[in-house]
Amino acid sequence: MAKIIGIVLVVVLLLAGFSGCNSYNSLVSMQEDVEASWAQVENVYQRRADLIPNLVNTVKGAANFEQETLTAVIEARAKATSISAQISPETLNDPQALQRFQKVQGELSGALSRLMVTVERYPELKANQSFLALQSQLEGTENRIAVERRKFNEVARRYNARIRKFPTNLVASFGGFERKAYFEASEGADQVPTVEF
Repeated sequence: MAKIIGIVLVVVLLLAGFSGCNSYNSLVSMQEDVEASWAQVENVYQRRADLIPNLVNTVKGAANFEQETLTAVIEARAKATSISAQISPETLNDPQALQRFQKVQGELSGALSRLMVTVERYPELKANQSFLALQSQLEGTENRIAVERRKFNEVARRYNARIRKFPTNLVASFGGFERKAYFEASEGADQVPTVEF
């Protein structure tokens, strides 16, 4: 009888060990998915940052273009590039770090929006093929940013849900798997803009 109990205990321990290994390996794969998705988010933000110098140089060619607007874009780009260097897969566990990243990227988006509105006063820019091509690429990049942020949130949500479910949560706590932060809507995004004619 003791021999049977011993065999059953060994079988149960082996099954638990295999299950734990499987859960751990699954979490490693999911964590890699989160990090790969983050890399893609960084990639599209970098694409936008790379387009900005060409856009600024094209706009500088316009006579009497507002220097203040260009300076704001250049400074916002520098700040966004600097904060991007501080975010890594390890800091994705820190919601404040991701919020700082998102805030600075939002400031760059705002500066670019102001630049595009200002351009409306310069017919020679609106007819410039280089400017139009850059504007189109920038618009496409903004769309890619939205898509990649959504994908990142989906991958992070699946990972976060997995590390909270029993019995995987036991493996996650022993393995040091931590919850990942999400991109959130910008402050005031829920407010409908006022349009006056």
